[in-house]
Amino acid sequence: MHGCLAENRALLDALKPALGGLKGAGVAVCAPFPYLAQLQTELAGTVIGWGAQNVSEQAKGAYTGEVSTSMLKDFGCKYVIVGHSERRSIYGETDELVAKKYMAAQVAGLIPVLCVGETLAEREGGITEKVVGRQLDAVVQAAGVESLANAVVAYEPVWAIGTGKTASPEQAQAVHAFIRGKIASLNKQIAEGLVIQYGGSVKASNAAELFSQPDIDGGLIGGASLVADDFIAICKAAC
Repeated sequence: MHGCLAENRALLDALKPALGGLKGAGVAVCAPFPYLAQLQTELAGTVIGWGAQNVSEQAKGAYTGEVSTSMLKDFGCKYVIVGHSERRSIYGETDELVAKKYMAAQVAGLIPVLCVGETLAEREGGITEKVVGRQLDAVVQAAGVESLANAVVAYEPVWAIGTGKTASPEQAQAVHAFIRGKIASLNKQIAEGLVIQYGGSVKASNAAELFSQPDIDGGLIGGASLVADDFIAICKAAC
């Protein structure tokens, strides 16, 4: 929960000219619901896409306070984040609920950015692959592996989000390779084309090294995306 109209405008005004000629990388901004109209106005006609940070699994009905996929489409959204670690840990979203949100997004023609990742206790317990595999299985079993052709997967180790800690490039690559290998065991072609982003405290100072890993296809950027110069540097590192 960051930003306001004035801060958003300043950030977008800096990003548009700096990223306008960017080659070799796709860039999107996902904002809180109240600012989607601002993104639609400010980013229409630019190379920067936009989306939302969450969505309801319900198409419509008496679900006060929820936001549907059709509402996101009204504001020109292309992407929506589902299963972010904070949604899972703070709001108790289960693997099954995340899978329903993922499917709702795809039915509406949105591209879900599916977040997976382990806590510090799970990593220290040696069950990172078990946890990430379970989170992926919930989606694959519900929507089919072919659905990943129109999705993005983001590996976000919970222990490296907002803590200042970052998985080493080797640690991040190992999990990305596991994800791609797991999908390849079901469909090699889907696995080869799957975009897998890293989402654990990516900064301008570590982006290039992370993105140089063979199975890391970019980043799901958190705090650094709020600082125009940092975000621009990260985007350029992905090219």
